[in-house]
Amino acid sequence: MIFGKGFTKTRVQTASAEINLVQGGSGAPLLLLHGYPQTHVIWKEVATQLMNNFHVICPDLRGYGDSEKPPSADDHFPYSKRVMAQDMVEVMDALGYQEFFVAGHDRGARVAHRMALDHPLKVKKACVMDIAPTHHMFTNTNQAFATGYYHWFFLIQPNGLPEHMIGADPAYYLTEKMERWSAPDAVFDSEAMAEYIRCFSSPESIHASCEDYRAAATIDLQHDEADLENKVPCPLLVLWGTKGFVHRHYDVLGVWRDRAVQVEGRGIECGHFLPEEAPEQVTTELLRFFGGSQ
Repeated sequence: MIFGKGFTKTRVQTASAEINLVQGGSGAPLLLLHGYPQTHVIWKEVATQLMNNFHVICPDLRGYGDSEKPPSADDHFPYSKRVMAQDMVEVMDALGYQEFFVAGHDRGARVAHRMALDHPLKVKKACVMDIAPTHHMFTNTNQAFATGYYHWFFLIQPNGLPEHMIGADPAYYLTEKMERWSAPDAVFDSEAMAEYIRCFSSPESIHASCEDYRAAATIDLQHDEADLENKVPCPLLVLWGTKGFVHRHYDVLGVWRDRAVQVEGRGIECGHFLPEEAPEQVTTELLRFFGGSQ
């Protein structure tokens, strides 16, 4: 296990998927959710710094890492953010928590957004990192977005097209993605990179991650449209990388203020991968926002 002393590895069976996670520390429960194409390992440095203040829980989302990759369906519902959020609520319930804090990066942030809407009594506070809301991004598509986020349109193609092309060299694809989205001076831990490549390289993982994006372009949008009048009720912290696409193309706080009741946030000097490119700054923000042990 890449996480150090004080962390243990656990598997939790939810209603429809077995979830792999690591946990450690003591204090208020804090759920940390990773993004694409990574695993819970993105939180290694941040989780280690937070464990004296929180009980930190770092799962692999369904379809990613060593969590189960359940079969999908024609409507992609098994990989909807609603189902992924339900997984995480059930994980926290199994660990004994009826309410908790959550922070998510990339896809994990989209799961956290849906969780805050679907389970308002569970989520006390939420943090989303380096995203604008899915519905906003799709409904404001332009050439810049289609170029910078071309994978959103590539991964949703049917008939196994992206699975076949990524499967030809998954290590190259993952490494290129990490380099493309990070700041020019970013350096990723070699052990973490090896773990990402190991987990991403199976056909099941590649297919599941494509289903995640297919759900985002279909059933997730239906769920989002049904909730356009409903704002995230809990306090929301928004963080983004000042060297990344989201910072350059969106009024990040302005967009989120249309989606949540109480929003604060700032940019951090890094690229897309905040927890790895700027772990100290992320830790500082999370400690301040979530308030440590209570």
